Amino acid sequence: MLRALELFAPLPLQEDYDNAGLQIGLTEADVSGALLCLDVTEAVLDEAVRLGCNLIVAHHPLIFRPLRCVSDANYVQRVVMRAIQEHIAIIAMHTNLDNAPGGVNFKIAEKLGLCDARLFATKQVAGVEGGSGVIGEMPEPVAAEAFIKQVKETFGVECVMANELLRRPIRKVAICGGAGSFLLRDAVAEGADAFITGEMHYHDYFDHEQQIQICVIGHYQSEQYTKEIFQSVIQEQCPGVTCHLSQVNTNPIIYL
Repeated sequence: MLRALELFAPLPLQEDYDNAGLQIGLTEADVSGALLCLDVTEAVLDEAVRLGCNLIVAHHPLIFRPLRCVSDANYVQRVVMRAIQEHIAIIAMHTNLDNAPGGVNFKIAEKLGLCDARLFATKQVAGVEGGSGVIGEMPEPVAAEAFIKQVKETFGVECVMANELLRRPIRKVAICGGAGSFLLRDAVAEGADAFITGEMHYHDYFDHEQQIQICVIGHYQSEQYTKEIFQSVIQEQCPGVTCHLSQVNTNPIIYL
């Protein structure tokens, strides 16, 4: 299972700050079932126990920063302790999945129905090619207001943070799930009419009026379909493993 996931999203593609791969557990353990999620929380761990799954595959690493102790001080430490007690392995596929062909950004493009999606801001690491973003084209040009409405409906977004509406049709769309403000200039250089990401800083919105339509939809919302990628890989490479898509909404942000 771990090998199949790492073949799809090779670990060399992860960013230097990341901690993707096996987080907890034994590599040779037989898998009774896999729970697929965005974040590993106590509620997700409860769900895994209830479903009889001894493996959790997450997008965001549970162990991201070094653990100086393992106690009940916070949810990360509590989950680590209980996962070990319950013999549940945890795997994270994070920025390696963001950067992989067919990864997170391709899933966003698929949900939007973009055509001819391809990587941009590409890089090659240890002979493996990847890219921080994906760019593709709408099937037909669409006005900015209609485009934003489609984005809201596709991702179940309560509000989109945008700059002023573009006064030309949107055809070429650049994508970076999660925190993608670092790719805005690359999207402009690629000639994109719109840029979709999960979060951006306030000052990044300035000075792009009528240059590109910025659409910020929320970190969780932009990556919520990532577990479908895990499901596809596992079903294809490990067809005997039962997969469950987590039903727990782990988004810590609420909109009032």
